[in-house]
Amino acid sequence: MPLHPAEQAAPVPPRGRRKVQTPAAPDAATRAVALEIHRRLCAEYGCPVAYFHALPPLDELVSSLLSHRTKNRDSARAFQGLRAAFPDWEAVRDAPVAAVERAIAGATWPEAKAPALQRTLRAITERRGGLDLSHLEGMPEAKAAEWLASLPGVGPKTAAAVLSFSTLRGRALPVDSHHHRVAQRLGLIPRSLAVGPAHAVLAALLPAEWDAQQVYDNHQVMMRHGQRCCFFHGPACGRCVLRDLCPEGQARLERSA
Repeated sequence: MPLHPAEQAAPVPPRGRRKVQTPAAPDAATRAVALEIHRRLCAEYGCPVAYFHALPPLDELVSSLLSHRTKNRDSARAFQGLRAAFPDWEAVRDAPVAAVERAIAGATWPEAKAPALQRTLRAITERRGGLDLSHLEGMPEAKAAEWLASLPGVGPKTAAAVLSFSTLRGRALPVDSHHHRVAQRLGLIPRSLAVGPAHAVLAALLPAEWDAQQVYDNHQVMMRHGQRCCFFHGPACGRCVLRDLCPEGQARLERSA
């Protein structure tokens, strides 16, 4: 999912040793607020939300990698560009990097994404003996997410997107920039918590008995609220269905009054 221009940053450098954030587990009160937020947003935007496509896991992985900090229509164009230029993902993996870069020219930073995509495809080939993610079918979501996130260029959001959005239809919670911003403003996660570690904290707020559709709905309605009301600049707090639950929204309304 795309970032707002003001939230965009330079391409992420290669991973090194990073200090791992380990926030405390959410308490019962925060879980109750999260459920009320979900209930209201589902009433506002409509649940269940239809899945927007049904790609095989490998296709979804490629699509998700292309979507990093790129508008949906541009990443879709880049994905279709790959499909038109190459007969299969093996051909993408083995092609000259310049040819892959030309095929995904509509995406943000094609010069970085082309070699990164090929590295990911090669890593899958090395580990699986070919470009095959069928082993994820039936694997516990936590283990499947861990395996995916061990691939070069794949973080928590991409791993969750593959599990949730693909034909696997797994119980996984992707967190994009809109979802993350709304959760921060509502106090569900600390302001200091980055998107990556926020995945585990926000997923822990959801009931264990929820199925994959309900978890997908949660991501979708949080994201839509960020896109349609809780904007990066000038959020529409006056018409927000969550304003009485939102410390930041209340403060903004008080200042404007």
